[in-house]
Amino acid sequence: MGTGVTEIRPYDADDASDAKELWKLKRGFELGLGNGTGGDEKATVYAEKLTDEYREEYGEWVERCVTHDERCVTVADAGDGLAGYVFVLPDDFAFVWDAAVLNEIFVHPDHRGTGVADELMDAAVDLARDQNLPLDRLVLDVDRENDRARAFYDRHGFEHWGEMVARKL
Repeated sequence: MGTGVTEIRPYDADDASDAKELWKLKRGFELGLGNGTGGDEKATVYAEKLTDEYREEYGEWVERCVTHDERCVTVADAGDGLAGYVFVLPDDFAFVWDAAVLNEIFVHPDHRGTGVADELMDAAVDLARDQNLPLDRLVLDVDRENDRARAFYDRHGFEHWGEMVARKL
């Protein structure tokens, strides 16, 4: 593949090593959401949610999704651990958007710039094309302050489509 990654493959929910490695990447994803795009308060909120209970619930959520389609969570296996992952919701769970939903994509910093993210995005697009949904779109939520992510999505042909707004509760 030229990326140093052994293979792009479905996550194995029955493999304890995959579960441990996926959690490490998920932590990196969550901590990255609060880093540099919203100040210390946002970073603290994301860091505080990473409890043992959240880890267990996340593992159960992943397992439910991959039961529908094993490709919902696709990993980049570097041979000595996971380099990254992409998580696309199963079409049964994405009906709210009427489109395929890219829930998460994350590449460990040591593997950024190697093409791993591109290969994971290709896997996500392939899965999305196979889903049976009313709209032929792959949607995601991206922080407008995350210039790196926005540039990546722009490069992969994502365009502005509507606008998400939020209100504090």
